[in-house]
Amino acid sequence: MQLIPAQNLLYMLVPLLFVGYFYYKWVGDKKEILYATFRMVSQLLLIGYLLVYIFEAKSSYITLLVVLVMISSASFITLRNITCKNKKVYFSIFTAILLGGSVNLFLVLYFVLEIDTLNQPRYIIPLAGMLYANCMNAVSLVAERFEKESMTHSYEKARAISFKASLIPQINSFLAVGLVSLPGMMTGQILAGADPIVAVRYQMMVMLMILGSSGISTVWYLYAKK
Repeated sequence: MQLIPAQNLLYMLVPLLFVGYFYYKWVGDKKEILYATFRMVSQLLLIGYLLVYIFEAKSSYITLLVVLVMISSASFITLRNITCKNKKVYFSIFTAILLGGSVNLFLVLYFVLEIDTLNQPRYIIPLAGMLYANCMNAVSLVAERFEKESMTHSYEKARAISFKASLIPQINSFLAVGLVSLPGMMTGQILAGADPIVAVRYQMMVMLMILGSSGISTVWYLYAKK
């Protein structure tokens, strides 16, 4: 795969400045995109160096610790999107993300990829990251939407509206893949020189586990709100 010179990434700041300008003009917040960009760069650089150590160590304890940090962080990030913030709500979010992501991670590791040990951080951590991040996004959407809809609708109606809204990104991806886009996993493997058919199978695995995990997480969260 072609190595991207660090300075070449600066070109991607041009469209980001455009977005940041209108975010400030229309939303009134001039710091959020700058702060989010700074965190993204810092966190990716940190995890890049950290993963080198983790991959070499091949410790199941370290791998499990990383996964726990992922779930905890995802739960805190989800909590910021809703008005009601307390330990009970955080626990509901944490449990929803843990359940949805872990069920699918177990199936992928032990049955799809047939990995029979936790001493494989090169597989576990990237897959866990994809799963728990998508669970986080789905629960964020369903929690924020349910909170608003429950003010004017019954529990059942608010649940239906928020559940459907939370899965729109994943369902749209299912409908568009191959016609509109070549998703991240497939694109990355093709750029790395993998056979397109092999890349397609991995992409199918990823998309199925993402919709499955997102759905389980949102269902669990909504049941907890009953």
